[in-house]
Amino acid sequence: MSKPTTEVGEERAQTGETFGVPWPDLNDGLTYTDTVRPSNAASTMIEFYSTKYKNSAPLQGWLQRIRNGQITVDGEVVKDPHTILRAGSELMYHRLPWKEPDAPYLLEILYEDDDLQRTVLTQLQWRECQGISTSLGLSTNPGAQQQHPVPVHRLGRGTSGILLCAKSKLAKSRLAAYFAEGTSVVGDNRKSNMDLGGVRRISKVYRALASGIIDKDEVIIKQPIGIMRYQGVANGLYVASSSVGKPALSKVDVLERDIPGNCTLVQVEIQSGRPHQIRIHLSFIGHPLLGDPLYVTGGHPKCFNSESGENDFAQDGGYQRPINPVPGDCGYYLHAHHLVLHHPTMKKVIEIIAPLPHVLQTQKEASQEHCAQITGVASVS
Repeated sequence: MSKPTTEVGEERAQTGETFGVPWPDLNDGLTYTDTVRPSNAASTMIEFYSTKYKNSAPLQGWLQRIRNGQITVDGEVVKDPHTILRAGSELMYHRLPWKEPDAPYLLEILYEDDDLQRTVLTQLQWRECQGISTSLGLSTNPGAQQQHPVPVHRLGRGTSGILLCAKSKLAKSRLAAYFAEGTSVVGDNRKSNMDLGGVRRISKVYRALASGIIDKDEVIIKQPIGIMRYQGVANGLYVASSSVGKPALSKVDVLERDIPGNCTLVQVEIQSGRPHQIRIHLSFIGHPLLGDPLYVTGGHPKCFNSESGENDFAQDGGYQRPINPVPGDCGYYLHAHHLVLHHPTMKKVIEIIAPLPHVLQTQKEASQEHCAQITGVASVS
């Protein structure tokens, strides 16, 4: 991968500092607000929720939520599902607290200044509320903007590695523009044959373990990605889709082939940033990520049929956890390893590298790490 250049030069940074607060047993729940439109006036509460949010819960589930006092109308709890709604009324549905899947809370800072940080949103906000200054002493700038820490892209639940976050509104808008540039280039038919090695303002490289043996040393995948209806995913599941999909481009380089293990270690550089792009693209060419519980050859899910009925709902009124796999299920090996970007406010290029888990190292990298560890132990002794 070619790296962008700058007059100021390229900067590598890795602090190794960690922070984080242990997660509580239950989260705080969520609140969803709606204002009744004239078109919904004269509808009953149960008609409104069971129609507009049918992907959240079945009819019986919404009845339970209403009778449980989880919905207010203009600030008053209303438990009668047949209450007639008036235009302009404010509805609030309070989702009860629930136990979320286990997630790590100790986060390592790979780079940080007044504009950039790699963290997770909730931990970031907690840290900001506690008034913790930057580890590099770079937040003492009196002209620095008020900080609004927020991720500018996402990592799947089963994906490890670098998460890029902005700490100022200016940084957020510029970084979002960088990502949008890459996606727009992919969608430009005049540049459909472009080389991924071209200079860009942001570049992301992943490591992945694909099932099967990929014959070619390099594969360019241009399969569009669209959405299909899928039980357990309210807004639909992202899949390979030529007819209604959006352009997506991935470059896959083979690093090692494990013939006995029937898997291939690859490096993947993505120009666009569609949800689950790497999982979908590798499965599309017949090599799903090793251990991926959802996507199979062709870039589609293993299962299509619904496994739950209208009266099958969980304790909180929502749908039961689907028997079929969903995007948040883990088990695959994917790591955001390398990120290069033009700093959004300073004239420099930053290169960030997240250390590789052992399973995604080449034999040479694993050997070098082992030798380094032995050397370190010997030097301490």
